[in-house]
Amino acid sequence: MAAPATSPAAPAPKTNRIGLQVLDYRGGKTTLCAGCGHNAISERIIDAFYEMGVAPERVMKLSGIGCSSKSPAYFLNRSHSFNSVHGRMPSVATGAVLANRTMNALAVSGDGDTASIGFGQFAHLMRRNLPLIYVIENNGVYGLTKGQFSATADVGSKLKTGVVNDLPPIDMCIMAVELGATFVARSFSGDKKQLLAMLKAAIAHKGTVILDVISPCVTFNDHEGSTKSYKHMQAHEEAIAEVGFVPHFEDIAVDYDPGTTYDVTMHDGSHLRLRKLQENYNPSDRISAVTALMEANQRGEVLTGMFYIDTKKPDFTQLLNMVDEPLATLPESRVRPSRETLEQIMESLR
Repeated sequence: MAAPATSPAAPAPKTNRIGLQVLDYRGGKTTLCAGCGHNAISERIIDAFYEMGVAPERVMKLSGIGCSSKSPAYFLNRSHSFNSVHGRMPSVATGAVLANRTMNALAVSGDGDTASIGFGQFAHLMRRNLPLIYVIENNGVYGLTKGQFSATADVGSKLKTGVVNDLPPIDMCIMAVELGATFVARSFSGDKKQLLAMLKAAIAHKGTVILDVISPCVTFNDHEGSTKSYKHMQAHEEAIAEVGFVPHFEDIAVDYDPGTTYDVTMHDGSHLRLRKLQENYNPSDRISAVTALMEANQRGEVLTGMFYIDTKKPDFTQLLNMVDEPLATLPESRVRPSRETLEQIMESLR
C-alpha cells in the first residue's frame, strides 16, 4: 500500500536580521481617511525600522495633537508611546531622550502642531541637536478642525471653499537648517523609494533629523488650486539628488559614476549616498542648502531630497555629558550627593 502524499511544508516567514517579521512592526488599523498621505508615511516607517533591524521595544514614539499625531498608533505597536498636548511634544521628547539615551526616539507632528502653536518649542529643539527623528506630516491645512490654512500653506493656494491664502508660508526645512538641525530633508508621501531611503538614513543618524514630508489631505486639500495636492506635487516636485542608503550590515557596492556622488558615512557606519542632479550642490554647506530652497520657492517648485547633513556636530546628550545608562536605573549613590559633598558645597558658598 502506497504511503499517503504529504503536503509541502509551508515556507518559513521572512525575517529581518534580528529575527522579526514585518508584522512585528505594524500597528493598529488606521482611522484616517482612505488615501491620506499620512498612511503612506506610516507604511514607510514600518519598512524602515524592519529593514534596519531595530527592535520595536527600543523605540519611543512622541506626538502632539492633530491627524498626524494619531498616526503613531498605526505603526510599531510594541514601542513606547506618548501623545502630548498641542505644540508641546518637543519638550516631552527632550525629557524622554535625556532620561534614556539608549532608546531610538521618533517624533511625528503636523504642520499646524509644528509651525504654529509649537513653533517656539520646535526652534529650541533644533538648536540643541537632540538625537531624534522628527517627521513633519505636512498637508498645509488643519485637517482635524475642518481644513483651515496652516502656516505652511503657500501664497495663492486655495481652499475647497474658494478662499485664497494671502500669507507667506514658513519653510520648515529652511528654519531647521538655520536653527541647527544636523539632518534636514524633504520628501513626498507618494515617493516610496526616496522616503524609505531617507528614513533608513535618519535611523543611522545621531542628532536632530527633520524630515518634512508633503502629505496631501484627501478630504480638505487635494483639489485644483491646492499646492499640497497629489497632482500639484507630481507636476512641481524637483529632486535635488537621488538618495541611496547602504546599511552598515550590508556590503557596500559602488553603484554611481565617479565624480557624481556625495558619500556620507553615518554614525553607525552606514553610508548615505547622494547622486547629484543639481550641479555644484554640497549638502554639507548650510548656505547652499538655504539658497537652493529659497530659489526653488521663487520658481514655484517643491524641492525634495537631502538638503543638509552634519555628522560631526555633538548632540545634546554629549554636550551635557550624560551617562550612558537610563537615569531611572542609576543607584542612589550616583544620583544623590553624600553628606560630605553637600557640606563642601555649602562651605564654598559661605
